[in-house]
Amino acid sequence: MYCISTATPSEPESFELPFGGKLSDENRWVIMTNLIPWEKFEEEYAKSFSENKGAPALPFRIALGALIIQDLDYFGNNLG
Repeated sequence: MYCISTATPSEPESFELPFGGKLSDENRWVIMTNLIPWEKFEEEYAKSFSENKGAPALPFRIALGALIIQDLDYFGNNLG
């Protein structure tokens, strides 16, 4: 089951860090999030799920973000 979120996600530039700083425009994750057409891809992602049956699916941004991190092998393959 998937429901397209009507809430507007906050922009990375407006994200405030706990110690009072802000994310740099040169941060690789900020650059990447600004390059992805989230709404367009979310429409296609939503078509893969029923509107009223099954367990709720992860929000598109979380699902794609996890795949990007996995593909970049950010954490490496050595988990123990």
